[in-house]
Amino acid sequence: MSEVVVTQLSVSLDGYATGEPQTLEQPMGHATGRLHEWMMPPDQPGGGRARDGVDGAFAALGWDGSVGVEIMGRRKFGPQTGPWTDEEWQGWWGPRPPFETPVVVLTHHPRPTLHLEGGTSFHFVDASPAEALEVARGLADGRDVRVGGGPSTVRDFVAAGLVDRMHVVVVPILLGRGVSLWEGLEGLEERYDVETVVSPASGVSHLTFVTKH
Repeated sequence: MSEVVVTQLSVSLDGYATGEPQTLEQPMGHATGRLHEWMMPPDQPGGGRARDGVDGAFAALGWDGSVGVEIMGRRKFGPQTGPWTDEEWQGWWGPRPPFETPVVVLTHHPRPTLHLEGGTSFHFVDASPAEALEVARGLADGRDVRVGGGPSTVRDFVAAGLVDRMHVVVVPILLGRGVSLWEGLEGLEERYDVETVVSPASGVSHLTFVTKH
């Protein structure tokens, strides 16, 4: 049976999954790319899932064809807020995004579906987490649904009890400000079995959360 999953969600030691302010030039705010160096080393041009060992194994999660659709918040799609003033914007990733599946974008301002190269299509919906999940399952062709972020969107789906499995990467840096993943999720460990694997190569901790049955 298909599941709702979160993969490779990186947070700082103080729980922030993005910095601030988010701009066109810096999608992650003052965090820049530091939260994702465990997966995309800065010394390897082009990034990619280049790590080996523990980090490489976790970086591959969800990119094996098991995910049939992604759900994301509007701020992960782009920096704009309010009514769309530029529907030419195709997202941070350019004309060929890495998803290669349908993507459900949560927004209070729906717009026509955007079809891009490689099989990615962005579907803009104004919906609650449960309603968005219903839309996503209809597009997933029986495969898993990934809640891809940002942190506020992931938090909303976890709070609603909709996420079956979650992979969170704790990166040993302090951001001090930004958007927190954990705010309002007190007692999360009571709902999930939690395991931790520490990577000696990068120093990050990989936390996996699996719903208790």
